[in-house]
Parts: sequence; structure tokens; C-alpha cells
Amino acid sequence: MSNARAAHLTRRGILAAGGALGLGAVLAACGDDDKSGGSSGKGTTAAESGPWSFKDDRGTTVKLDKAPANIVAFVGVAAALHDYGVEVKGVFGPTKTKDGKADVQAGDMDVSKLTVLGNAWGQFNVEKYAALAPDVLVTTMFDAAGTLWYVPDESKDKIAELAPSIGISAYDRQLTVPLQRVWALAESLGADLTVSRAVDAKKRFEAASTRLRAAAKAHPDIRVLAGSAAQDLFYVSGTNLSVDLEYFKALGVNFVEPSASVLKASGGWYESLSWENVDKYQADVIMMDDRTATIQPADITEATWKKLPAVKAGQVIARSPEPIFSYDKCVAMVENLAKALETAKKVS
Repeated sequence: MSNARAAHLTRRGILAAGGALGLGAVLAACGDDDKSGGSSGKGTTAAESGPWSFKDDRGTTVKLDKAPANIVAFVGVAAALHDYGVEVKGVFGPTKTKDGKADVQAGDMDVSKLTVLGNAWGQFNVEKYAALAPDVLVTTMFDAAGTLWYVPDESKDKIAELAPSIGISAYDRQLTVPLQRVWALAESLGADLTVSRAVDAKKRFEAASTRLRAAAKAHPDIRVLAGSAAQDLFYVSGTNLSVDLEYFKALGVNFVEPSASVLKASGGWYESLSWENVDKYQADVIMMDDRTATIQPADITEATWKKLPAVKAGQVIARSPEPIFSYDKCVAMVENLAKALETAKKVS
């Protein structure tokens, strides 16, 4: 699917495709937002030896006789749970790169020890999943309908028959909301969130957010663009649906982005530009999609890209459109943007 074009993809496929989720790439297959959908952790019942339940962001409550031991999760969720000391039996989604190394979405997990049910969009080995005797499946959601991320449409019914599912929404809300939800889920699964690693990570995230707010206030003229690169197209993200960009905007970051009318064609996510028109929007800092299915800045050969003022000034940083929702992993993405604002030259 790596050479698929937008015209041949459903919106769900476009979002999965490695480019812009939140900017929807089409390649391979502390804000004040209170749109929490139950994000406070209420509806969660931690139980080490008795009945266990968790209410997900679809409003569905999963009830089991005891806390699940055999957990299967989307790789990014598994990586976040790993940071809190909760391990999974199997993963699906981008886990290993072509050379067998850990994908950026695998976090600190040892991918050589993971049972991978599918490494790309559309891949999910149902037989292998059944053999794991799963108690629960956990993944994210990136639309209002509550579609389970990376669970293939063609096999979703068979998958649902084998274990209940939990969906954590990463759609149209700020970053802090799914962070709180995964924290609550980990706690319900028995994670000790009073240990220094967890407490310190949360404090570091809060400090990074304070730093970013201050940087945005001190440099309101610095314009930031979120982009993603494919072979034939460059995607410019809107900020109203992506958890990271909504959060950064709430902290005061000045984003340059397509108008609502232009974004409408992609469901609000992004505008696609030919490389000849990549200079349509002028920015001082460019945040580029760091997922392995996208073309990374160092590998972009287009002359029009190289002529962009932010590129010539070396003011291009990485962006994670699908964050690993642990506080530890989200610190760097906030700090990197804060540093970029603090040090950027006005070039647009």
C-alpha cells in the first residue's frame, strides 16, 4: 500500500497511511480542554483479586472477573503501558522497521520479545491472536465513530468475538486527555503510579508544558507549520483534530494552517499540496511527521522543499502525530517545540 494515492483510499485508510493523522499522510498502509469523554478515570475499578472493569471512550464498560492478564494492544498503547510497568502479550501496528529494529511507535519495548500480530495497516493475524487467549484488546481511536485503530474492517467481527475491546480516543481533544486515560487504565491494571519514574515523568511533562507556554508567549511572531512528506505530495495539517496540535495551540503556539474550507475535503485533517506548491504557506518552524511510513526531512530531495526559509535556516523538528500516551514519552515532544520557539529566527 506504500504507493497508494489518496483517490484510492478511504478516509480511515488515509489516516492510517503513515502521513498525517492529524495531518493524515497518504503513504503506507497543559490545555484547558474538557472534552474528556469520561477522561478523568472515573468508571475505572482497579482490582487486584476481584472483579475488574473499565469504561472506555466509547462509553463501553468492559467487565471481567479479574484484572486482565493477557492483554493485546496497538503498539503505541502497549509502549505507554510498558512505561507504567504493564506488559502485553501481543501487539499490532508498526512495531518493527524493515531492518528489524524498533519502530518509533514501539517506544522502549524490546520488540524481539513481542508477539506481533501485524506490522502494517490491514495486517492482523486472527489465528495468532486467538492462540494468545486474550482477555482484552486495547487500541486508540481517531474518529468520532469510535473506530478501533488498526483493527481491520474485514476481520473486526472475528476479533471482537475473541475478547472485549477498549478504545482510547485521540480524536478532537487535547493531549492531556488520552494521557490521563492511559494513566487510569494502567492503574486499573495494577500499575504502581506512585513510583518515582511515573511521578517524575508527570512532573517533567507539566514543566515542559509551562516552558512551552512561556516560549509561545515570548515569541508570538514565530509561525509553526505541521507537515508530512509523501513521494508525490506534501501534507499541511490543520490543528483542530490532532491531540498534540490542539494542545500546543491551547498553550499559545502560533500555527499557520489551511482554512476550514480547505480542510473540509479531508474531513478537517489536512491539505495536500504538490511539491511545486509546497511554499504556499510560510513558516518559521516546520514540524515533520516522524513515523517510518513517511519520508523524513533528510531524505526529501525536492528543490522547492530545500528553498523553504525554515528548511534553509535549519528550523525543522520532528513531530509525533500518534504520540505514545505516557508522560515520559510526551515530554520530549513538548520540550522540542519549546526549544524551537526559543531559538528560532524569524524567516517567514
